[in-house]
Amino acid sequence: MRKKGRAVPEWLNSPIWSATPPAPAQPDPYGADLAPPPPPKPPPPPATASPVPPPPSYEQAVGVGGGRREEEDDEGAGAVIRAHLLSDFKAALSKKVVNMGELRRLACLGVPDGGTGVRPVVWKLLLGYLPTDRSLWTYELEKKRSQYSAYREEFLLNPSEKLRMIEETKLSRKKDTSIERIGFLSRFEVTNEEHPLSSGKSSLWNQYFQDSELLEQIDRDVKRTHPDISFFSSKSNQESLRRILIIFSKLNPSIRYVQGMNEVLAPLFYVFKNDPDPSNSASAEADAYFCFVELLSGFRDNYCKHLDNSSVGIRSTLSKLSQLLKRHDEELWRHMEVTTKVYPQYYAFRWITLLLTMEFSFNVCIHIWDAILGDPEGPSDTLMRICCAMLILVRKRLLAGDFTANVQLLQHYPATNIDHLLHIANRLRGTVPG
Repeated sequence: MRKKGRAVPEWLNSPIWSATPPAPAQPDPYGADLAPPPPPKPPPPPATASPVPPPPSYEQAVGVGGGRREEEDDEGAGAVIRAHLLSDFKAALSKKVVNMGELRRLACLGVPDGGTGVRPVVWKLLLGYLPTDRSLWTYELEKKRSQYSAYREEFLLNPSEKLRMIEETKLSRKKDTSIERIGFLSRFEVTNEEHPLSSGKSSLWNQYFQDSELLEQIDRDVKRTHPDISFFSSKSNQESLRRILIIFSKLNPSIRYVQGMNEVLAPLFYVFKNDPDPSNSASAEADAYFCFVELLSGFRDNYCKHLDNSSVGIRSTLSKLSQLLKRHDEELWRHMEVTTKVYPQYYAFRWITLLLTMEFSFNVCIHIWDAILGDPEGPSDTLMRICCAMLILVRKRLLAGDFTANVQLLQHYPATNIDHLLHIANRLRGTVPG
């Protein structure tokens, strides 16, 4: 007798899975936990009452180009809710000590930044770059930005410049050194380790030449970063991305640079560079570097090649996604992995390692990251739940598809209602395998 699989949860039997997700009901889901604001006072006569124009969207404020919009918000109710939510964020950030529980709750609703500088601060807090005590912000930012400047001097100078600086420092300490010798190396002072043809492990030149292939890979990837968005075509912005990735690879030799890290860095640098505060915008490179390090620390094992087949590497992460799908929709899991043999490594490797940056438009990705960074379960588990929700949302098409059709569908994920996606991911809370 054939053994029946686990029954599909009742909430999955809804016809909503077989139909195109509806537009968000009014009021918008973001305002579900918010009390409605008091009605606006009518203007004095004889002026005619007119609706208050909604605040500019994030896209309008910072000039994003080339991204598609998956959904259209109602201009009236959406503007009121965004304004109300923005007010709550400002109140939370104005406290002497920021309540991270409250901030995470708000972030999961989405950050209606609108060019006000809220999202850069929120992300820095969620990633632990800023302390919760506001009185320490100035000190911490100055310290980290100064540290990044030191990294730039240490890792971005070519060997000849480094050796010249080292020699000038040595000569300046010798009180009896004649003026004629300042800045020059005598023949007997040039050691084998300082020669451009040296193959010694401690040779600056040898390290420089060994890094050339890595630097070329970073250059290629940086130039391919969101070519449809003018912001990333800027030479100065490309140089900032390049420097961050080089320094990261130098300070993290066990990982170095993995192709695609430029896509993970891009949202961070973009958000910080578009901070309306000039001092913060000018230091976006340093801030993005440290936040990039903090973000990847939660996904570090996925990038370590020697851990690929271990209990903590990328294969283990893909296995967790498979288990999560089986737990919530065994029928879909069985069709995917038993019938059609579509395993997570065929589609979810990119989803996970690039944090969904290649599956949705850039603007939508930033919206999703608000939830990933803000969720109290942590970025890794939240990402797993969103990936599982992505499968559930297209379950009807997957159940009707074969290997080829399903792989193609999941490698080119269709446009969807992002609020709906995040809602389903939230329904899976607390169920990610340990």
